[in-house]
Amino acid sequence: MPDQTKAPARKELNRNPRRDSSRLSSVTTAIHLLKTFTEEDDELGISELAKRLGVAKSTVHRLAGTLLEEGLLQQNPDNGRYRLGVGLFSLGSLVRARLDVTSESKVILNDLREKTQENVRLAVLERHSVVFLHDFESPQNLRLRSGTGQLRPAFCTAEGLCLISGLREPQLAQFLTYERPARTEKTVTDEDELRARVRKTKRQGYAIEDEECDEGTRCIAAPIYNGDGRIVAAVGIAGPRVRIRKSQFPKFAPIAIEAAQQISERLGYSRRQPIYV
Repeated sequence: MPDQTKAPARKELNRNPRRDSSRLSSVTTAIHLLKTFTEEDDELGISELAKRLGVAKSTVHRLAGTLLEEGLLQQNPDNGRYRLGVGLFSLGSLVRARLDVTSESKVILNDLREKTQENVRLAVLERHSVVFLHDFESPQNLRLRSGTGQLRPAFCTAEGLCLISGLREPQLAQFLTYERPARTEKTVTDEDELRARVRKTKRQGYAIEDEECDEGTRCIAAPIYNGDGRIVAAVGIAGPRVRIRKSQFPKFAPIAIEAAQQISERLGYSRRQPIYV
């Protein structure tokens, strides 16, 4: 159902405008530094970077050192010049993976909406939240509002449980350090109970959300795998509780799983290959 809960007012923080301005300036300069490299100028020294950016050499040296530590720059040991690092390739691969799953899933998600007559969502994990890359609205008069582009807490959504189920133990432990405020009376916040739900999701191949995130809303979701057998997204069927009844969970679960498997196969995943663990 439409989420009419008002977001809590943000508290005003005691900020130092000069310090914040300095941080913003440094981030902007670092971004411009990375964008200075081109196919023709794939290696640049401190002096040339400082000249092109119009900043002091000391500033470029400091920023280059930080970007070097983070893997966003590499340094040629023979001449000391810098070039773009493999860390950017990793980030680009993540973006491409999202673009791939978004484009490959659109037709399947539309078909799923027509079949179920409910909202159909495609979600990926963003730190401790899920972000909906697609949320196709139900054609029925009573329906959920589209949440495309919106964030929801991963721990209390069906899509989030599917995505969390793909984390290794160190990653899961890190995820569980995030705060888990209750959104409804049904929200599960206890770590042991949440781990049990993750294990159940792994075992049965789908997750159920029964008003844990938004009152009056239920969702059934299944994980999407890439060619390496990693869970990269989740597809969910969501709607109002007056229409998606608990007795219908066994009906919707196989449909969600089948759609997720179809998308997975388009991403190069084979049903016969082992799942990444």
